Amino acid sequence: MPRKETPLGAGDGPLLDFAAGLRRLRTSAGSPPYRKLAERAHYSVSTLSSAASGLRLPTLAVTLAYVGACGGDPREWERRWRETAGRLGGQRPGPGTSEEAQAQAPYAGLRPFREQDAQWFFGREQLVEELVGRLARQRFVVLLGASGSGKSSLLRAGLAPALRPSAAPVLLTPGPRPLEECAVRLGALAGLAPGGLYRELREDPENLGRVLRQTTARSGGPGGPAVLIVDQFEEVFTLCQDGRERGCFIEALVAAAADRPGGCRVVLGVRADFYAHCVRDSALAGAMRQARVPLGPMSPDELRRAVVQPARRAGLTVEGALLATLTAQAHGRAGALPLLSHALLETWHRRRGNLLTLAGLEAVGGIEGALVESAEAFYTDLDPEQRGAARRLLLRLTAPGAGTEDTTRRMTHGEQGDDAATVAVVERAAAARLVSLDEERMEITHEALISSWPRLREWLSADRDQRRAHHRLTEAAAVWAATGEDPDALCRGAGLQTARRLAESADVGLSAREQAFLSASLAAEAAETRSAARRTRRLRVLLAALGLMTVLATVATVLSVRATREVTRQRNDAVALNAAAAATRTYAADPEFAVQLALASYRLRPRRTTRDALLSTLMTTWAAHRAEAYTLDVSDDGALLAVGSRDHTVSLWDIRDPGRPVRAGTVTGHTEAVHAVALSPGRRILATAGADRTVRLWDAARPLRPAALSVLTGPGGGVHAVAFSPDGRLLAGGHRDGTVSVWGIGNTRRPRLRAALGGHSDTVRSLAFSADGRLLATTGQDGAVRVWDLGGSGGPSPRATWNAHELGAFWAEFHPRGRLLATAGGGREAVRLWDVTDPDRPRRVSGITGHSDVVGHLAFSPDGRTLATASDDRSVGIWDVGSPAAPPRQGRARRLCHGRDGGPLHPGRPHAADRCLRRDRPPAADRLRACRRTRLRRRPPFPHPGRLAPPPARHPLPAALRVSGRPVPRTLARGPAGPRIRCDPHARSARPIRLRDPRARPGRSTAQPPASARLRTHRRDERGETLSAVPWRGRGRRRRPRRGRSG
Repeated sequence: MPRKETPLGAGDGPLLDFAAGLRRLRTSAGSPPYRKLAERAHYSVSTLSSAASGLRLPTLAVTLAYVGACGGDPREWERRWRETAGRLGGQRPGPGTSEEAQAQAPYAGLRPFREQDAQWFFGREQLVEELVGRLARQRFVVLLGASGSGKSSLLRAGLAPALRPSAAPVLLTPGPRPLEECAVRLGALAGLAPGGLYRELREDPENLGRVLRQTTARSGGPGGPAVLIVDQFEEVFTLCQDGRERGCFIEALVAAAADRPGGCRVVLGVRADFYAHCVRDSALAGAMRQARVPLGPMSPDELRRAVVQPARRAGLTVEGALLATLTAQAHGRAGALPLLSHALLETWHRRRGNLLTLAGLEAVGGIEGALVESAEAFYTDLDPEQRGAARRLLLRLTAPGAGTEDTTRRMTHGEQGDDAATVAVVERAAAARLVSLDEERMEITHEALISSWPRLREWLSADRDQRRAHHRLTEAAAVWAATGEDPDALCRGAGLQTARRLAESADVGLSAREQAFLSASLAAEAAETRSAARRTRRLRVLLAALGLMTVLATVATVLSVRATREVTRQRNDAVALNAAAAATRTYAADPEFAVQLALASYRLRPRRTTRDALLSTLMTTWAAHRAEAYTLDVSDDGALLAVGSRDHTVSLWDIRDPGRPVRAGTVTGHTEAVHAVALSPGRRILATAGADRTVRLWDAARPLRPAALSVLTGPGGGVHAVAFSPDGRLLAGGHRDGTVSVWGIGNTRRPRLRAALGGHSDTVRSLAFSADGRLLATTGQDGAVRVWDLGGSGGPSPRATWNAHELGAFWAEFHPRGRLLATAGGGREAVRLWDVTDPDRPRRVSGITGHSDVVGHLAFSPDGRTLATASDDRSVGIWDVGSPAAPPRQGRARRLCHGRDGGPLHPGRPHAADRCLRRDRPPAADRLRACRRTRLRRRPPFPHPGRLAPPPARHPLPAALRVSGRPVPRTLARGPAGPRIRCDPHARSARPIRLRDPRARPGRSTAQPPASARLRTHRRDERGETLSAVPWRGRGRRRRPRRGRSG
């Protein structure tokens, strides 16, 4: 519970009336404790309670603070205070007191003692002697002390006067540009231009010692060593923002104090909390290692001398109680000397005659309250506009610390602004000795004001980040002004945005220079933005133009490449076609050169025409007979070729290497031309038939020496067709008179005629056994199809006879794996498929409509999936019969036999493994007619037909069609009219021919016969199917087999 207030003394007077009024005001406010009043008024409890004690008149500032804390009227109480002070006659000098009267005071107040104040400086005599002794022994000395320990006073009023008799000390404070400050101070002493000195020191900091000696010599000093005293050295770290400037200044100081002849002395006064900043520089840390002189608090004896000796020199007396109180309050307290000096100055203002009393000290609140009372009195006397100016001024004069205490900052008069409020505030702060002024700059008198005045501490702690930003803006504006408003020194980026926010803040007032700097920075930013926008637009236009040019160049390049490719293609086509034509023309004279030309043309342009030319030249030609070859057959394994001729003989050829055919043997015995040959399954038996009405059986197991087994004769005339049953036990022969003879050849030495089947009214054209050998299908010149059952117990019997086609049926072939019968003839459907599961009632399955003329020949492949057809329209079609509903498919014929003219194709000897379709008889003319459009046609969906050869002049039509199976290599054999035979030597598996025609279209030719009437053998694709062609007659010279060139 707070103690009661001491009653006022008895009596009457203006002082007691004033105190009583303050007490009544407090009572009307609810009698708040003095502790609450102290929080509101920013004064101590003792100061406020003393104001209402009636013992002395409080200052106007304390009175107004008391009244404000109690809710009174400040104007009313200011009037009452002035009346009371006038009646008492004891008011202290105000701001209007003359500077001359204040200059006679023996105490400096907040400001440090200057060199001209040396007569009033007492208490540090022993330390001054120590510093002088140190400088006599060493050249670098650092005075370290806390803020308020009296460093500046010691250096200025103690050390500098002590050195004057024997040396010429130069004093300076670094400020924001320490090297420039040094050049200005030295230039002023020596009468030199500071600009030249600054450039010299910045280029070579080691010249500072020489410049310092020259300066002291020109200034007329005593001739002793030059001494440079740097006070408040911590400003190198707090105010200087230029790292190079700082480094040059430190380097200059260390170099000036180096141990060399004529070296200088350097003394630094550094705040103790900046010692860590100093030792970060290695050179400075080395110089400070043995140079530190600590400055601690004054001892009681030193305090008494500092209080009593100035008073005595001024003719004043210090009351004993006052001396004891001051010594007790200041002893052992760091930073107390500025407060002590200010309290003594305020007590001196309230002296009684020549006596400095304790009452005067108490009137200002003691050591702690004196500074606060002076600062509050200064602030309270200002109007609201001036108070805002005072706040901005004091914040500008303070540099925020970064990990250290805040420090004072000097600024020029131009930075403060020239408005009336700011000018008035500066004058009143200087009159109250809170701010020190010289001709160019101002600063807070002492850092004690920063740490002791609560109101200023509150301002400083309100927004430290904003204050740091403002400080950076101020320094940047100073650099900009110092460099002649260099545009490169303007603020940009994030710093400019921060400065913009500062300008918009009501708590920060920018100076005219800062405002000009900010305006110039904003204008530069706007100009750069506009320039960047123009560059962006130009860049976009450039990129658009570049993109357009790129597109145009790309289009032009594509068009050029296409044009070049088209020109190249046309040139290659022309060259390839010319080469292909030349190959065709020169083949007869020089086959090897023709092969080279054809191969070159195909490699240059792999198209149908060049492929045809290549295939037409890849032949090996040899003479098989002296007379015309009529028929041929190839064994199942593709190794043995049998050729029947007009000369009554059959020649056997080993064509395992089609490039080098070897004659295996010759069969003789017929007395007339041989019209049909057939090799049995397994290549064991050779059957030959001719116009001499006989069928002869030969042992083909040893083709080098084929042995005659038996001679068969039938009831009909000449035999034009022979066929083995699938098991090789039956042999059927078709006669010219329409009779079909069936022999049992289980004993080839003694074959037995099992049946003579009649029914046809003209020559039998084709014979076909079913896969199981029970059914025999026959077609004749009369156009009918007959099916015979050979497996009945009563012997062969006819099962069905029908006209399969509108214009007659010319050929029939059983499917090798079922009861499907294919017939060829004339009409809209030139080929029809019949289901003969019930032989008595054949059922049509599907038809093929692809040929434009009568189909005279057809043959199934050994697997039964492919059906080859030969038509009088000079084409051979390949059909897929794997699915009867959709027979056409992509495929290739393997062996083609060409006839002499455009007549129909008629049967030879078909069997399951090897089918051969031939003419039923030779034409009447002995010479061959020319054929120019014979082709192998692929029906849809066959998109890529492949031609075998171009149609040279005087080339015969096909005479027979054969499709047979062979696992390796495939051979295509041809024989135009005449005894010559041609075989493709590239049919060997080691060098396959792979040809392609990506642009071929359906319906175009895939095979055309070569120019000369010879037998030819080609190897074709994967399946082992071979298409063979044999003409009826021809002539030619014998030629040795030649090896062609591979494509």
